[in-house]
Amino acid sequence: MKHVQDTTTLHNGVKMPWLGFGVFKIKDGDEVVHAVKTAIQAGYRSIDTAKAYNNETGVAQGIRESGVAREDLFITTKVWNSDQGYESTLAAFEESMKRLELEYLDLYLIHWPVKGKYKDTWRALEKLNKEGRIRAIGVSNFQIHHLEDLMIDATIKPAVNQVELHPC
Repeated sequence: MKHVQDTTTLHNGVKMPWLGFGVFKIKDGDEVVHAVKTAIQAGYRSIDTAKAYNNETGVAQGIRESGVAREDLFITTKVWNSDQGYESTLAAFEESMKRLELEYLDLYLIHWPVKGKYKDTWRALEKLNKEGRIRAIGVSNFQIHHLEDLMIDATIKPAVNQVELHPC
C-alpha cells in the first residue's frame, strides 16, 4: 500500500480500500460528523461503523457533508448480536440503511459469532447480497471453527473476516 486510497480486490471482484476510517467510540452527533467529514476530505474512502456504535446517523451526515460522491466511498456496517437471526437481521439491515441514508451497502458484517444464530444471520446476508443490496458480505471476530461451521451450509463464502489488531 502506497496511498490511503489503494485497494484490494475481494474474491467477488469488489474493490475494497486497504485502509478504512473506523468510528468505534466516536460519539454520535457533531463529533462523528466532523470526524467522518474530515477523514473523507483527508483521502479516506472507507468508513467502518456498526449498529452497536450508535453513530450511524452522524456517519450519514458526515458522508453527505464531505462532498464526495457515494460511489467513490466504501461503507461498512455490522449486524449486532441482539439482532441476529434471519428475520431480525433483515429488519436490522433496513434500520441501518435508513440511519445511513444509503441505497446499498458495500460491506455488511456479522459483528460476533452468536452461537445458534450466526448461520441464520448469514442466510439473511446472502439474500441481501443476491438482491444487490450489499456488494460484499463477511464476518467479524470469527475464529477458524466458526468459519468452518458457517461454510457447511453457506452458498457464498465470507469476503472478509474483520479482526481487531493494534499495537496495544
